[in-house]
Amino acid sequence: MSAPAPVSVQPVSVQKYGGTSVGSTERLQHVAGRIAARAAGGDRIVAVVSAMGKTTDSLVALAGEITATPAGREYDMLLASGEIVSAALLAMAIEEHDVPAIALTGQQAGVFTDDTHTRARITRIETDRILTELGRGQVVIIAGFQGITPGSDFTTLGRGGSDTSAVALAAALHAVRAEIYTDVDGVYTTDPRIEPRARRLHDIAYEEMLELASQGAGVMHPRAVELGLLYDLPILVASSFREDVPGTLIRKQVQMEPSNRVRGIALDRDVALITIRAVPDRPGIASQVFGPLAEAGINVDTIVQNASAERLTDMTFSVAHDQAAAAHALCRDGADDLGASDVILDEHAAKVSIVGTGMQSGVGYAAKMFRALAEAAINIELISTSEIRITAIVHEDDGQAAAQVLHAAFELDEPVLAGEAAPG
Repeated sequence: MSAPAPVSVQPVSVQKYGGTSVGSTERLQHVAGRIAARAAGGDRIVAVVSAMGKTTDSLVALAGEITATPAGREYDMLLASGEIVSAALLAMAIEEHDVPAIALTGQQAGVFTDDTHTRARITRIETDRILTELGRGQVVIIAGFQGITPGSDFTTLGRGGSDTSAVALAAALHAVRAEIYTDVDGVYTTDPRIEPRARRLHDIAYEEMLELASQGAGVMHPRAVELGLLYDLPILVASSFREDVPGTLIRKQVQMEPSNRVRGIALDRDVALITIRAVPDRPGIASQVFGPLAEAGINVDTIVQNASAERLTDMTFSVAHDQAAAAHALCRDGADDLGASDVILDEHAAKVSIVGTGMQSGVGYAAKMFRALAEAAINIELISTSEIRITAIVHEDDGQAAAQVLHAAFELDEPVLAGEAAPG
């Protein structure tokens, strides 16, 4: 007797719906209809959801009415509730389409994290429960943004963490790709709210998207893109409202633009600068400055150190606004030990970046960028570069104009690939 033919199992489709996509009961019902239609077509669906609309902001404000310093454990319990509400309501809405569905918390879905409250990292995902429910023919709805510690306490993954949840689950479940549905219909050359002539990209490389996300482009969370890169898992970014637009695929191999190797412009207004004046130029001084900041969980971005004069140097770095006061206080406390003359905080900065993998093999990008800003009378305060990015820090009042000027200078409004959307 010949061996039985292997049973073909439909791959798991992992989708994520952001807060705007599930921001009301009407929108929840719209998403439920989309999911139910896919499930009726034979797809095995795992959907990760964010909290509805501004729920997380409301919960943060509610905590603030109680205490200015909430304990991390209880804070995470509070914030995790928003996604649980969305998951439960979406499962109910899908059931109304006569499609079986079940809602799971991060704990029930087997998402385990470290014990760093409010910014936890996923350590492993145990998929047994998810696969069991899929095997029963259920659509599985999972509360994003959250996990569980080894001690069974709730944790949250930081703002935008539902993107990370979805990509991590897609990797663990060996999905073909992760599908991120939001209120925009893809990744644009820059934020269309900043530059109306921005165009939607057909695809974009992991490295480019990671740089754009890290430099202020809000369409994807950087940690989610990192996971996609690590597992070579394509990520589709598309609209939950427009099924006629194919979205943008973040992946390893992309179509190169032969005439223009800049793919996007990122603007980040969440920038504060700290300058430590007249620091002795000696070995180990950078460790003395940045060690305490790292221990306090403060993320430092752009770092610039001036050339030494009389063995003294100025050191400037950027942080997010919500960490600026703490970083400034730590540096002031350590100024005497450093031998620094002063510590200055500037909370009126913005960061504009051009990004493109093709820049590695081209020349003249920096010159073109700086010339365009100079012709627009925009002063550059600091410059930072990587292989595929050039960043200029400018005054906050010049941020939007800088992004618009650079978008025009690199002619990013002109579609050059099939499938890329022209503005308007």
